[in-house]
Amino acid sequence: MDTSLQDSSSGPAGEPAPIGQVLDGRYRVESRIAVGGMATVYRAVDTRLDRELALKVMHPSLAVDGAFVERFIREAKSVARLAHPNVVGVYDQGTDGTYVYLAMEYVSGCTLRDVLRDRGALRPRVALDVFEPMLAALGAAHHAGMVHRDMKPENVLIGDDGRVKVADFGLVRAVDTQTSVGSDTILGTVSYLAPEQIEQGTTDPRTDLYACGVMLYEMLTGAKPHSGGTPAQVLYQHLHGEMPAPSAAVPGLAPELDALVARATAREPDGRPQDAGALLSETRAARHRLTAAQLDAVPPRAKEPQPGLA
Repeated sequence: MDTSLQDSSSGPAGEPAPIGQVLDGRYRVESRIAVGGMATVYRAVDTRLDRELALKVMHPSLAVDGAFVERFIREAKSVARLAHPNVVGVYDQGTDGTYVYLAMEYVSGCTLRDVLRDRGALRPRVALDVFEPMLAALGAAHHAGMVHRDMKPENVLIGDDGRVKVADFGLVRAVDTQTSVGSDTILGTVSYLAPEQIEQGTTDPRTDLYACGVMLYEMLTGAKPHSGGTPAQVLYQHLHGEMPAPSAAVPGLAPELDALVARATAREPDGRPQDAGALLSETRAARHRLTAAQLDAVPPRAKEPQPGLA
């Protein structure tokens, strides 16, 4: 989801924003947090419980599609059952006039995208401190039969306390609305698509692992493994190019980290671990083999200072 904010008086394409309204007689909408192709996220207050939360409101132009709304509600209920400390919780779902919404846990902090923008490449220790809880969250989802389908730095939240949480689990995405957002947003999404998503449109837990491998590469090097001026150029490289080793951009990087990226981003799904739980086990084993010097090596693209997450 794009975290760049526009004029808060209206939503995408001039749609009215509910700021200042109380939805369902309960949720007072305070301000806008982020805008995506499917929904806008607002900071809100649950007036019954006096609790701050995030309200994800589907764009009214999409809410007229009954089948789309039905799937949104069905998958929201599935996410609500996924209780895990590294997953953004879903509290409630409802409608108020043209507004279809989810009430979710509010995470005060930033996204992994913000961290990468501000810090550049991360020390391996910090990168793994993000990577492992990401995999723990995905592992819980995969165990429950869910696939995220849209893992990217914008959907990884880092709280002010340093806790990592994954957002947007299993929520539907309107494929035909991709063109309604900016090309930068499209480019950001395709950077994390697995080859099977591009060619067959199929997903399973290993699809999420591919995106995680791309993010690990990006955290370690400060850049995406594949670049291009258009989404088509990036997609072509994911299909036909070789996934570079992080150590090619960061000399001296531990070979165990190269191996993790290679495992997660194998072109064929069968070359990847079966799910996030398996990759998490491999990651912890690799981390155990690294020395303190290897974990704390500052990469060339790092922007000082390089503290921990919190």
